[in-house]
Amino acid sequence: MILYIIMNLAATLSYHAAKGGTGIRTLRPAVAALPIFCLAALAAAAAAQAAAPRVVATISPIHSLTASVMEGVVSPRLLIPGTASPHNYTLKPSDARALAQAQLIVWVGEEIEPFMEKPLAALAKKARVLELSKVPGVVLLPAREGGVWEGDVHDEKEKGHGPDEKKETAGKKKEDHHEKDMHVWLSPANAKAIARALARVLGEIDPANAPAYRANLEKFLARVDALDAELREQLKPVAGKPYIVFHDAYQYFERHYGLSPAGSISVTSAQAPGAKRLYEIRKKIIDSKVACVFREPQFDSKLVTTAVEGTPAKVGVLDPDGGATIPPGPEAYFRLMRNLAGSLRACLAPGS
Repeated sequence: MILYIIMNLAATLSYHAAKGGTGIRTLRPAVAALPIFCLAALAAAAAAQAAAPRVVATISPIHSLTASVMEGVVSPRLLIPGTASPHNYTLKPSDARALAQAQLIVWVGEEIEPFMEKPLAALAKKARVLELSKVPGVVLLPAREGGVWEGDVHDEKEKGHGPDEKKETAGKKKEDHHEKDMHVWLSPANAKAIARALARVLGEIDPANAPAYRANLEKFLARVDALDAELREQLKPVAGKPYIVFHDAYQYFERHYGLSPAGSISVTSAQAPGAKRLYEIRKKIIDSKVACVFREPQFDSKLVTTAVEGTPAKVGVLDPDGGATIPPGPEAYFRLMRNLAGSLRACLAPGS
């Protein structure tokens, strides 16, 4: 509004000057006050920016949901940039400062960002922490088990990570947490539940901007509904066509759109497959007439190349969080979901 007034005043002055100065004398007080008015406007804008909440979101899709709700108020900070993996990320000093100064920290949970547990305890004592896997309305799916969805114990022993190793910590973590798939953002319904929680918490932290958060929420919900309808139509030609992914990260997307995944090369992005598992994958490709095997841009493509060698399967690319290829911001989530649908259709139903 302040900028609008300044622009109109400047336009008025230009108009009178073009008319040969008519009316300029009457506007001289306004002209004299213009620098003071501009300074006051800048000061007000700076104060509003300083008063806006300091928010940190860990990974790209979660940052995008947060940025959508905060659009026009202030941009949240993305903690894990680019192609860095949340499974083994190391905090930089600037990251530690951001966490220590944050009023709100948004993360999925220790299954996705295991490095965050200690920093949250040590640095974020004054911050609100929103753990998205525990947000009301977010539906968690069980981790898939059996066949090529499950890790191979023999392969794990070969790597020195068998069940006898780190019994107390790893065993407990599996019992407590690994029974759930935590890639919750790939469900449009979960994305909407997360956005609602963000708008509520941000409104509590920053009541002055609560109307903006609510308005952004309504806009986001409508956009997700439109996106959902678009992707359902786009993925119709893919229905019933089997494919294999690099790691089991897409279950929420697959279930929501009725897709037909046949397995994953790795159980998790942090665990490379052994020889036995690669053999099982190759057998699955042939026996199930798998059309495509999808690699991920963050990881070496050699494993996928090895898996499909000598089979009729094609190689495609899927990225479960978009951090490697999509600039961060409010649009990132929508681009991520469209990229997944586009990549699946391009490989499984080319020309359709």
